[in-house]
Amino acid sequence: MYGKMVKINLSNGQIRREQIPPEWIEGFIGASGLAARLLWDRLDVNRSPLDPGSPLLFATGPLTGTAGPTTGRFTICGRSPQTGWWGESNIGGFVGPELRFAGIDFLWIEGVSDRPVYLWIYNDQIEIRSAEHLWGKADTYQTQEIIRREVGIPQVKVACIGLAGENLVPFAGILSDHGRLAARTGMGALMGSKKLKAVAVRGTQRLVMERDEEYRKLRVASNKRLLEQNMTAVLRSTGTSGGAEYLQYLGDMPQKYWTAARFEGADKISGATMAETILRGTTACQGCVISCGREVEIEQGSFPTNGVVKGPEYETICSFGSQLMVDDLAAITALGDLCDRLGMDTITAGNVIALAYLLYGQGKLTTKDSGGLVLRWGDPEPCFSLLRQMATKEGLGNLLAQGSKALATAYGDEDLAVQVNGLDVAMHDPRAFSGQALAYVTSPRGACHNQSDYFNVGLGGTVDEIGIGFTDRFSPVGKGEQVARHQHWRTVCNSLTTCYFAVVSPGEILELLNAAMGWDWDMTTMLKAGERAWNMKRLYNLKLGWKPENERLPRLLLQPLLDGGQEGNIPDLSTMLEEYYRYSGWDRMSGYPFLWKLEELGLKDLVEQKYGDAVL
Repeated sequence: MYGKMVKINLSNGQIRREQIPPEWIEGFIGASGLAARLLWDRLDVNRSPLDPGSPLLFATGPLTGTAGPTTGRFTICGRSPQTGWWGESNIGGFVGPELRFAGIDFLWIEGVSDRPVYLWIYNDQIEIRSAEHLWGKADTYQTQEIIRREVGIPQVKVACIGLAGENLVPFAGILSDHGRLAARTGMGALMGSKKLKAVAVRGTQRLVMERDEEYRKLRVASNKRLLEQNMTAVLRSTGTSGGAEYLQYLGDMPQKYWTAARFEGADKISGATMAETILRGTTACQGCVISCGREVEIEQGSFPTNGVVKGPEYETICSFGSQLMVDDLAAITALGDLCDRLGMDTITAGNVIALAYLLYGQGKLTTKDSGGLVLRWGDPEPCFSLLRQMATKEGLGNLLAQGSKALATAYGDEDLAVQVNGLDVAMHDPRAFSGQALAYVTSPRGACHNQSDYFNVGLGGTVDEIGIGFTDRFSPVGKGEQVARHQHWRTVCNSLTTCYFAVVSPGEILELLNAAMGWDWDMTTMLKAGERAWNMKRLYNLKLGWKPENERLPRLLLQPLLDGGQEGNIPDLSTMLEEYYRYSGWDRMSGYPFLWKLEELGLKDLVEQKYGDAVL
């Protein structure tokens, strides 16, 4: 039965097992959706995200580890040290499936150890082991290898933090396998605050679905269809950065910290160039037929890799490439590798460094501030020092480690930071796809493209089966309803969990979910579960003080770029938000769901218990 949870208190070493109520699973499906309900009861607005009482939750979905389609993912959740709001970070690889093979669907970690430790999970056996020999000494790749040797099982899977997590950098991530990273919202800092270096897991139990034979047939057929799709072939050949040149042409790819309309070097750092020059192989998450991960090797030049390393994803080629006006793929690869080893989110790390370059160009940040580093557009060399300083909170890095908002504020202009609700904007410029602006400002974790990649709808990734069709990419008309529908759908995906790169229809997903859980849901019921989980995350933030006035774009994204693919467009947020609130059943003044919406979703009693009638 899905819903098995292990709770570990690192303060006293207590380990206990629980079964999540079936009605909660039916209400929220699993992974991040169900995590929002689980964490709600422990949310204390007066407790810091890094307080020992703030839980960290490894959450799998009912399809995690079932070998497809693209179900090797799980989610790490808690209150974000970076933003203070809802924290959620999706990660692929093998750790999530391995947890399920060990009989664990949810791993709840609270308290704080008096010394660095790691968890060793082998089926039903759970140990809390010393990590003092790893703390401050081993990077994320070294940590995995050392732990594998210590437990004596080569197949063990490890999720760990680096120096950034140990030093509580607010945008520290959690890395596993060959560079798979739960990067966003600072879950690595939350893990580090508990003195937890790693979670190592090995399971040998077979997952059995409720209608097992039916599920197997559906999974095989779905994977076969996925293999035959053009998008799968493109992703396997060129990876996530394969569309860089086209996205740059459309104005979606940001450059020069969101201030330039064009970057002529986009073709030099694209996935196609990577495939033609340095690509040595591909990697895949558990059971995935796409294999979008890159393995690269650079033998010559200023940035040799000393063997095969992970190749940069699209977000990384923007973070350390177009945002810095760097067209050297070798340098970008080296910076991405260093960032992973230190355990930091490349999106935030790259954004905050690019902001430092912008401030330097404006004459506000000087070599006196940077310790002699000259921050010139197109020069990647200073970034290596800055990344290390950020992870250790030394020199200028001590300020950069506080994030872009703190950096901009320190130089007298808080709104210069391109962030929404504390999270740096992902590498898709909302001026190119207006609906993405709405997705950013209403996302419960900040400017995130993994709560809704609505820009992909504008690229042709419509979901007509559930009413998400093609619209003009600049027009605000109809975007409110479209984006809300898309968010509910993606919340279903994040609750299962399935990868956004898989073009699998909602109808296929519904059949797989029903077979896995033994349900007989229709499409409306499944999407309503997504909407319920979306509203649950909303309530979590509202309890923390979220207001409708939070839902705005930073200044640089309200300045038109006339000579590029954005064609001078500025998203009309006011029009879209009005429609969005109306469709969602939310009050425009308070931001809360109306009473009738809470009743419809079965959340009314939950909210009344916490807030009383006055706020409704």
